[in-house]
Amino acid sequence: MEKIDQLDRKILQIITQNARMPFKDVADECGVSRAAIHQRVQRLIDINVITGSGYFVNPKMLGFQMCVYIGITLERGSMYKEVVAELEKIPEVVESQYTLGAYTLLIKLYAKNDEHLMELLNSRIQEIKGVATTETLTSLDQRIKRTIPIE
Repeated sequence: MEKIDQLDRKILQIITQNARMPFKDVADECGVSRAAIHQRVQRLIDINVITGSGYFVNPKMLGFQMCVYIGITLERGSMYKEVVAELEKIPEVVESQYTLGAYTLLIKLYAKNDEHLMELLNSRIQEIKGVATTETLTSLDQRIKRTIPIE
């Protein structure tokens, strides 16, 4: 893993708080040139320190009223890759984690309402070959959403 220095960390602190900040302003705050910021950010992307960029969309504004987490237990852990490939075909599934503990997989999905959730669970997720059981946890509210601290 390549080393990141204090300037890289300062850049990360700034752009993770406001990804839309122009590089000129980041450069001014860091006391370096705009070209230096551009080169540093590109290097951070190239070495996978920065792994994405974009905008967050509010699912509720698009009609998705429910956020749920589903713990999935597989018949065999070795079926993980095949099951994830099937889950990727379900657009409402926005995240998956291969876990240790009570579940083999933990997924996050958005549903428009109870009926939509039931259709996703009964007709899609539980029909995937290898899925043994599911347990659904409904999120009522999200208060914290942030990146890890950059020190």
